[in-house]
Amino acid sequence: MSARPVRLLGAAFLTLCALAACKGEKPAPPPKPAAVQAPAVPTRTREQAIAALMALPELKTWSEQIEKRSHGAVHGAVIEDDPNPRIIDGRKYYQLSFVEDRKQNVHRRASFLVAQQGDDILVEDAETDTVQSLAEWRRNIRKVERTLPLTVQRRRSCG
Repeated sequence: MSARPVRLLGAAFLTLCALAACKGEKPAPPPKPAAVQAPAVPTRTREQAIAALMALPELKTWSEQIEKRSHGAVHGAVIEDDPNPRIIDGRKYYQLSFVEDRKQNVHRRASFLVAQQGDDILVEDAETDTVQSLAEWRRNIRKVERTLPLTVQRRRSCG
């Protein structure tokens, strides 16, 4: 046998072996489509939580009243009660309070829980040891303000 037919037979044999090896392998499955996930809600920083509280109209009003009544000696401020988040229904909240920042002490006006994710703001009711929504708290403070005698209301607004 000449060299040429041997080479052709060898090449044919190698081709058949390669084809046989390929038949044993299953083709790779097509890639699965990426699962559609809701976009992650961004985490709010402590500073953003404080800014969200200070932007509330009630806290702005309290700050103005405090400064006016004290002729600028006392200021309204938001402070962190506890650096560890409070967890309610699996959600983490910053524990913050609005205070009158005096030279000799600090007087707490209200305690808030600001969600680390989302826009929730809850208000702690110290008397009942419960939390309420911001909307519920607003309804309750308006009821209290409407029932205060006029002289107390004037004192609160005038200092």
